[in-house]
Amino acid sequence: MFVYRRIRDLREDHDKTQKDIANLLNMQLTVYRRYETGEREIPLWAAIKLAEYYKVSLDYLVGRK
Repeated sequence: MFVYRRIRDLREDHDKTQKDIANLLNMQLTVYRRYETGEREIPLWAAIKLAEYYKVSLDYLVGRK
């Protein structure tokens, strides 16, 4: 799944830190970091929130576009 690569690239493109995005998602930094490394699958609610935040589609986030 491409989600972990896309969320890292989007975060970097928007000059945000992992801590910034963890705060946006109201979660601990270590949890978010695991999403970016692919160690943990990102829940749907978090993917939706990130897609809205970055103004991209869920299809783009998961690598379908």
